[in-house]
Amino acid sequence: MRPAWHDLFVRRGALLEGHFLLSSGRHSPAYVQCAKVLELPTDCETLGRALSSRAPRNAVSRVIAPPMGGILIGYEVARALGVPFLFPERDASGALAFRRGFALEPEERVLVVEDVVTTGLTTGEVLQLVRAKGAFPVGLMALVDRSEDHSVDDLDVQALLRLRIPTYPPDQCPLCATGASLTKPGSRTVVSGSRP
Repeated sequence: MRPAWHDLFVRRGALLEGHFLLSSGRHSPAYVQCAKVLELPTDCETLGRALSSRAPRNAVSRVIAPPMGGILIGYEVARALGVPFLFPERDASGALAFRRGFALEPEERVLVVEDVVTTGLTTGEVLQLVRAKGAFPVGLMALVDRSEDHSVDDLDVQALLRLRIPTYPPDQCPLCATGASLTKPGSRTVVSGSRP
């Protein structure tokens, strides 16, 4: 049996097959392009409501989502919960920081929302930023969880769709061994090294 929401992702062309370079530097035979499933505002609203229904009730004072992929779904979750939304951006050094007047207050209860969690690298950066401001992450949600251990920094990932898609270090990639063409579909610059 296919997991819930799988058919919507397929219909919208959000589940891609090929040879992909992920932002972690790892390679994968599949890629989840959540921008395609969020392209229609009605789908985005529906997915946001579905995620918000899994949020800890009365425990969220604000939603935060990383750019670029998490912004649309994060906004919709915040709208469904009736709480403010904000997002960090990369500063000149490449670190996530608040701009545009966004800020977190100490002890705010923050829900982190992602489009896709793979290695948890970006999600971990968001969690560090939240904690550095004295706020408390009360949950981590994603449209898709394709991570290996389904958690980031001791927070379990609550997702609408959980996929088992392998990733490989470049020097161990079976697709590279066949000579398959490599595609870099994401918006983030590839980091040096990789995180399993």
